[in-house]
Amino acid sequence: MKVLVTGGAGFLGSHLCDRLVAAGHEVLCVDNYFTGSRRNIAHLLTHPMFEIIRHDVTFPLYVETDRIFNLACPASPVHYQFDPVQTTKTSVHGAINMLGLAKRVRARILQASTSEVYGDPEVHPQPESYWGQVNPIGIRSCYDEGKRCAETLFFDYHRQHNLDIKVMRIFNTYGPRMHPHDGRVVSNFIVQALKGDDITIYGDGLQTRSFCYVDDLIEGMLRLMETESGFTGPVNIGNPGEFTMLELAERVLKLTGSHSKLVFKPLPSDDPRQRQPDIALAKEKLGWEPKVSLHDGLERTIHYFKTVLSA
Repeated sequence: MKVLVTGGAGFLGSHLCDRLVAAGHEVLCVDNYFTGSRRNIAHLLTHPMFEIIRHDVTFPLYVETDRIFNLACPASPVHYQFDPVQTTKTSVHGAINMLGLAKRVRARILQASTSEVYGDPEVHPQPESYWGQVNPIGIRSCYDEGKRCAETLFFDYHRQHNLDIKVMRIFNTYGPRMHPHDGRVVSNFIVQALKGDDITIYGDGLQTRSFCYVDDLIEGMLRLMETESGFTGPVNIGNPGEFTMLELAERVLKLTGSHSKLVFKPLPSDDPRQRQPDIALAKEKLGWEPKVSLHDGLERTIHYFKTVLSA
C-alpha cells in the first residue's frame, strides 16, 4: 500500500517508517524538522520504497495514499511549550488537513493521540472511558487540549463523513532516536547520568509513570491500523508497569554505572501525579501487550545515547 506518515522523521515516526518499509509498503514521510531529524531516517533515503517531503501539516497536502498515520506534533514539554500557539495549530489544523486528505482519497487514518488527554487523572489506572481532568488554560494546555480537539475532529469526521478512523492514546514511550534534550524524563536521566551531571528530579520523585519501549508501541500502532473498519478506538497503548521517578533514576544510575547525585527541584505546573494505562481494550481488540521489560529497554536506550554523546 501507499502509506503517508506525518512526523515521520521524529522519534516514533522514524521507527514506524522502518517497519512499514520492511513490510513492503510504499512510504511517504512528511516532516518539517521542528523536532524530527534527517538523521533518524538517513538510512532510508536511498530505499526505493521511501520518499520524504519537507512540509508543515498546518498547510494542506495533496497526495495519493491508502493509509495515513498522523504523528506530526512536538510531544515533549520543552518543545511543545517553545511555541504553544504553533503546537495547538499543529494538532488542530494538522488534524483538519489530514482528515480532509483522507476524506478526498478515502484513506484510513490513524491519529497518534496521547495519555495527556487524561490530564492529572482522578481515576487510576486510566481506561479509555475516562474523560480526564485537564486544565484548559495552563502551560501544558497547548498540547493537552490540542490533542483532545484533534480526537474530537476525528470522531466528528467519522460520524459526519463516515471516515475510517483509528485513535490511539500513547503513554510514555522511550527508546533509541529520542532527542537528547527533549526534556522527557528517560532521556533526561540517561543523558545526565552518562555525562556525570546531577540528575534532576521534580517534586518529591514519588509521582509515577509507565514506560513503554518504542518497538512495543509501534507494534500496537500497526495492529490498531489493521483492525476491522467498524472499530475506531480510542485505544490506550502503553506499558502498565508503574514506576516512581526515584525508581527510574535508581535504575538508570545502576545500568550506567554513574555516580551522579539526585537533585530535587519544584514540580512544574499541572504535572500529573500518576499515569498508568488500562490496556484491557488493546489486549481484547488487538491481541497486544508490551513485551520489552524496563530493564532491557533502558539498556538499549542507554547504548544509543552513548553512541550519540560520543559522536
